[in-house]
Order: sequence, then C-alpha cells, then structure tokens
Amino acid sequence: MRLFVAVNPPSEAVQELVDAAAALRELPGADRLRWSGVDGWHLTLAFLGEIPVTEVPALEAVLARTAGENGAHRLRIAGGGTFGDRVLWAGVDGEVWALRRLAEAVRGAVGEVGVETDQYGFHPHLTLARAGSGRGRRRAEQRVAAAELQHLAAGLDGFRGLEWEAGEIHLVLSETGFGPSHYRTLTTWPLAHWQAE
Repeated sequence: MRLFVAVNPPSEAVQELVDAAAALRELPGADRLRWSGVDGWHLTLAFLGEIPVTEVPALEAVLARTAGENGAHRLRIAGGGTFGDRVLWAGVDGEVWALRRLAEAVRGAVGEVGVETDQYGFHPHLTLARAGSGRGRRRAEQRVAAAELQHLAAGLDGFRGLEWEAGEIHLVLSETGFGPSHYRTLTTWPLAHWQAE
C-alpha cells in the first residue's frame, strides 16, 4: 500500500484556492502544466511509500498516539511558490511552527515501527500543478520555463485565504495507475484540544 500522512484543509479553504487558481490557469504557460485535482490538495506531513498491509495496524497505533500528543492549530492558505521549473504550489501561514512540530512527531512515530519517510525536508504546501512530462521533442515544447512558473506563482502573492483549524491527521492511500493518482483516507485521528488552566 502506497501511503502518506496528511492534514487536509476544509472545503471552504479549498474553494477559495480554486477561485484564486482559476485566474492563474489563464496566464501564459499554464496550458502546459498538469493541474492537480482539487481532491489531491493536502499538506503532506510524511510520505511513507510502499507499506505491507500487515504493518498498517502498528502504524495506525503510533499515529493515534501522536495525534493525541499534538494540538490542533490555526492555518491559512497563503501565497505561492515553485520547486524549480517542476512544481507550482500554494503556501501556508499561521501556526506553521505547530504544523512543523506535528510533521516531526509523525516522522518520529512511524520510524519507531520501522517505516522510513522521504528524505526531503518538510516544506508545507499544496501542489497545484506540475510541468508537463511528454517525451522527446514534444517534451521540450511542453516544458514550462522556470520564469513562467515563477510568474504563475507571483499571481498568488496577495492571496490569503480564511483561517481554519488543522484538527485532524489522515493516513491516506495513494492509488496509482494510468492517469493521476487517486487518494483515499484510510483512518483519521483528531488532534488534541487542551483547555487553558
């Protein structure tokens, strides 16, 4: 099973980003990108890769514990950026320190049961689009220049969505095959809500 752990923004926040991204899709170079489906917009805390189904119960146990040890926090989708000339993304602000701490806790917890996560540093974002992946000469024609991708990202400079509570983590199955990946949540755990004393 190809799995990852994520925080999902609420539908209202997603719709705001859909509206903001609609204008980007009209800009030069946008037609050469593969735009992510809205159902694929999530904040990946840890990519786990291929996990045998027999290991999932142990994974779920440590993730349940981790959720209970980390508090809910406030976030908003804001701004945008790129990963070179490959990926266009929307950013996050608010209590990002708490989101980073949650990602570290998740990575540590799954490591306890022998699951290695990706080696990339945690950079909270929602992937909006990827550069085309054609073959040969067609690929060169489809490739979006880094400058074009940065221009698209600049279209999100002033975007600041509504604030929302990151109150759950999700263990998600990524189903791949022909076409884009499809995501299905296997288990959800609430993050802690502590009362002030």
